Amino acid sequence: MTTTGEVALSYQLALSNQLDITANNIANVTTPGFQSSHPIFAEFLVSVDETGEQIAYVVDKGTVRNLNPGPVNFTGNPLDISIEGRGYFVVENEEGIAYTRNGAFRLDSSGQLITSAGAVVLNDSNDPIVIAPGESQIDVTQDGTISTENGVIGRFRLVEFADEQELLNLGNSLMSSEQEPLEAADSAVVQGMLEGSNVISVTEISRMIQLLRSYQAAQQLITTEEEREQQAIETLTQIV
Repeated sequence: MTTTGEVALSYQLALSNQLDITANNIANVTTPGFQSSHPIFAEFLVSVDETGEQIAYVVDKGTVRNLNPGPVNFTGNPLDISIEGRGYFVVENEEGIAYTRNGAFRLDSSGQLITSAGAVVLNDSNDPIVIAPGESQIDVTQDGTISTENGVIGRFRLVEFADEQELLNLGNSLMSSEQEPLEAADSAVVQGMLEGSNVISVTEISRMIQLLRSYQAAQQLITTEEEREQQAIETLTQIV
């Protein structure tokens, strides 16, 4: 493959990764608390001869998350909780501690408050939040204190991070981090409201169409270059 084909192929590989990320954004357009991601690319220069001439390749450097909150919608469900501010709920699953902004909670068979994926929601003592059988009047104040008709039963633990971009996406709206979480001093919760995805579907679909066209153009360039090479070989190998 010629240098032109290699450059086009590196561009295709970067586009393929961007297509996967965009498709994931579109798939989560209705996922509560979902934060969209976008790839980061860089130019990688390679010297091709002793003159110092360089060829620019496309390098995938990683992704960046959109940290802007999604729209907050009223549901009226007392177990739907949204966060005002940069905070995250602390939850626990089989893999350990995780963090989420998806406040679409429910109760399991033992009365534990869990996420839609089954992770247990923790209180500010890192214990499960449990609603006793028969307790039906659930109230949550802005500071995260949870009460029923029988009194206070706990308080949501909200945390934040020095660098949110370092959070690792685990799927199911969960994230992990090697950073030490900080108590979210400027965050509050609102009961009966649910934060939606911050994905703008029209923007992502338009981006998907543009990416597909760019990918097809790169493929056409590779095909044309291969045909040119083949034609050159046939011409040069003809017996005069």
